[in-house]
Parts: sequence; structure tokens; C-alpha cells
Amino acid sequence: MWDSVVPVDIDHRAPDGEIRARMDVKAVGGLRVSSARSTAVTLRRTEQLVRKDEEPSLFLSLQVTGTSMGAQNGRECVVGPGEFAVFRSNAPYTLLFDEGVDHHFLRLPLSVLGLPDRLIRDTTTLTFGAGDPLARLAYAYFSQLARSDELHRSDQAAAVLPPSVELLRAVLVSRHGDIAPAKEPMEATLGLRIRHYIREHLADPELSAAQIAAAHGISVRHLYTVLSRAGIGLGDWIRAQRLEACKRELAGAAGRARTVAAIGRSWGFVNAAHFSKVFKDAYGVSPRAWRDRHHRRG
Repeated sequence: MWDSVVPVDIDHRAPDGEIRARMDVKAVGGLRVSSARSTAVTLRRTEQLVRKDEEPSLFLSLQVTGTSMGAQNGRECVVGPGEFAVFRSNAPYTLLFDEGVDHHFLRLPLSVLGLPDRLIRDTTTLTFGAGDPLARLAYAYFSQLARSDELHRSDQAAAVLPPSVELLRAVLVSRHGDIAPAKEPMEATLGLRIRHYIREHLADPELSAAQIAAAHGISVRHLYTVLSRAGIGLGDWIRAQRLEACKRELAGAAGRARTVAAIGRSWGFVNAAHFSKVFKDAYGVSPRAWRDRHHRRG
């Protein structure tokens, strides 16, 4: 399964001899994204594997829990929760996961970054995150991409690669000593980050423009400007996302176990009559009828 990130030699080190591993892999707008959990393992990218590399890549290793260690270019780094490191596939490296693996991995071709080889060499096997606001932003952003089950299937996936590349470029270049590139990627990814934030807070009935703007350090006016560029009206978009979530739950197992009103409340519709009206306006059928259609006895 590890070859879905970068081909490596694998040494499983489970203390009880029981190997457990799981990896979810998907493509998001040209990025190869993986989320992995595994018992203790050591991964080695050998000279032989490097020579077979037809498309040199850079990959990010984002630590979710525990700690890990990486070695490349004669350097070592220790990575903890909320931190990440980058490694290049065209040079040998070793990754030690003595505490097991709980990671997100992202891979993209080195060619799309357009950065000098020396800068890439100088910024691999460093720990990014603590004390670096831009690196923390990158960790949150790329973690959201890895966790999103919707984005890689949506028509927005193709829009992910350019801001992702610019954000990673800014992190590497600023770590190398030039902080100027930091502002543009933060603005370029703002719309995506706002939409991710809204999706994660749909259940909050108090979700508001002021709250969303404050969470991103911008004014309400700028929030509306950013969304309007994407053709999004804030109130309508939030309502549509909530309705889609309710529609899925009503048709699924939750539709049998919970009342229509309870499902509506769980997605921010505090008034049952209002929920029923906007659902019927959107889908031409009441939420109760929609639920019954998918749970007929028979």
C-alpha cells in the first residue's frame, strides 16, 4: 500500500508480531492524497528505487498523533502532532514510525513547484509547524484536503492544485529566508478555506458572516467579496449545504432512528416548520415524504 505514496522498502516492526495497516488514497485536483494508520514500521527509499524514479516528486508527511523521525540529505528531523516535513523522491531517505503511523501524505511532482534544486534540498528533512504561522496554515489546509470525502469528487477539485502549489512554495521559500511570497497564497486559498470552515460548522445554528470572517481574520465585507468571486451567496450556500446534509441523513440509517425535526436541528434548522418549507422548496417534496420514500417497509 505504501507504493501509493512513493515506492519504498518496508520493515514492519510490530512488537506483538501483528501487523495492522490501512490507507485511503485519492486524487484531489492533481494532488495524490493518502491517509494512513499502521503499526510500527520503517520505510526506506533506497538508491535502487531512486534510480527508477521517472517523475521526481515532493511529498508531505503530516503528523496527526504521535511522533516520527525522518532522515535525508544527512539531516534528521523529529515531527510531532500538528507538524509536517517534506521529502524528495529523487534522493534516498528513511522514515521511522516507532509509535505507529497516523499520518496524511500528499505527493506532487517537483516540476510544478518550479523551485531551485538547492532550495528543495535545503528545506527537506526540516520540521514545519510550531512557531510558524504560515506552516500552521499549510498543515490545516492540507489536512482538510486529506480528510475531505466530498472535494475529490466535486467539480471544484481541479481548482485545488494552483493554490496548493503556491501555498507550499510560500512555506518552503519563506523557511529558506524570503517571507515575501507568504501573502499571495494565503489569499489564493482563502475561498477554499472559508468553504471548508462553513462545512465543518453547518450544525451550528448561530453560524454567521461575522463568525466566519473572524475565524479567518478578515472583515465581513471582504468575506462577501471573496465568496462573490466564486459565484457564492453566503446565506443561500449555507442553506443548500445544510439541506443536502439533511437529505442524505433522511435517506440513510439516521432516517429510521431519528425524527425529521431532530435531523433538521442537527444541521442548524431550529424551526421544524421552516425546515419543512425550505426542504420542499428545494426538492419538491417534504422531508417526511423523502424519508418515507427511502424507508418503505416491504
